[in-house]
Amino acid sequence: MAEQGPGGDELTRLRERIDALEGRPAPVRHRTRSACALVLIVLGCLLAPLALVATWTADLADDTDRYVATVAPLARDRAVQDAAADRITGALMRYLDLAGLLKEAAPADRPLLEKAFAALGGSLDDAVSGFVRDKAREVVASETFARFWTDANRRLHTTVDKALTGSGGGAVRIEGDAVTVDLAPVVAEVRTRLVDAGLKPAAKIPDVHTDFTVLRTEKVADLRTYFRLLRLAGIWLPVIAALLLAGGVLLAVRRRRALVAAALGFAVTALLLGLGLTVFRAFYLDALPAGVSQPAAGAVYDTLTRFLRTAVRAVIALGVVLALAAWLSGPGRRARAVREVWHAGLTAARTQTDRRGLRTGPVGPFVHRHRVPLGWLLVAGAVIAFVLWPHPTGWVVLGLALALLFALAVVDFVGAEGAR
Repeated sequence: MAEQGPGGDELTRLRERIDALEGRPAPVRHRTRSACALVLIVLGCLLAPLALVATWTADLADDTDRYVATVAPLARDRAVQDAAADRITGALMRYLDLAGLLKEAAPADRPLLEKAFAALGGSLDDAVSGFVRDKAREVVASETFARFWTDANRRLHTTVDKALTGSGGGAVRIEGDAVTVDLAPVVAEVRTRLVDAGLKPAAKIPDVHTDFTVLRTEKVADLRTYFRLLRLAGIWLPVIAALLLAGGVLLAVRRRRALVAAALGFAVTALLLGLGLTVFRAFYLDALPAGVSQPAAGAVYDTLTRFLRTAVRAVIALGVVLALAAWLSGPGRRARAVREVWHAGLTAARTQTDRRGLRTGPVGPFVHRHRVPLGWLLVAGAVIAFVLWPHPTGWVVLGLALALLFALAVVDFVGAEGAR
């Protein structure tokens, strides 16, 4: 039976080297284990991007605060505001009788109106349209539009669910190939401001319902199917991917090397997902109809996927940190050289503290006796912190890694001092 633990791994490697020097083939069982471990690691790496997308989808569908935090910035995006102002202006201009504006004005006021419109430049239609758009731009840039946008999405948190399952109704709905938001409350606010500004005919405009396109696709039915599947898989896919990767590492003959490969493969597949999001964005914008604002559509796409991109960067950072940690703790010549530099620095620091008469008292011997379990306890704490952290970022991963490195340095410093 094969030995277990670090000692067993070392003996296994020595036997393989002896077999290679003597020209003997590696045992069949080792080749079988290695092949099975490779299959598990590859499957885990391939499932990693899908697990990220599934988790992101489940977050959008099931977490109200998460969804609102995702879409709220769209209300202050300049491209979205411009597109909404254009939609509102077009809807209102259909109900304004420009020819009757001057007729309804008092004879004494007509010269002033004509002079005002002339100062605006262009035709009467262009002048009034510009005036309406200015008022619409004021509204969509105000807190009124931001509150409407946030409140609507909080009340109808099932926006994505409704859009991709086709259930329900409300201000956010799916019609044909588009996910739309009804801007009727915003249009009413613009109409009020037009009346207050002196454009009295605007008071006769009825309630106007105009839709602002949030998402457009020709394959809504396919998106509904994918959405349902990803929502169901949001919990289990990450667990399955992690189990496959862990199983592949534990089954491998050279576990440390397998861990490095699994961590790097995990990071690479996440990187490919990030590149895929960028490529898909270009294809999505190119496929939009001519009447849809590409800057606004791009802003919506970037906003909806920003947390997914954050998760991608966190996974890449996690994979690199794990691979680096596994390599540095290994028996390789370069890894040993790095560790020697590390210990030389701690020795120099201890020498300086000794010269100044600084001692740790009974803490040093205690840490020296238990430095191995203390090290593993610190590693477990870092892992638990990462798992429990709500939506960790790449900076969170780096911060936890540096904090763990510092804590291990303290244990090494204090424990080695206690040994003397």
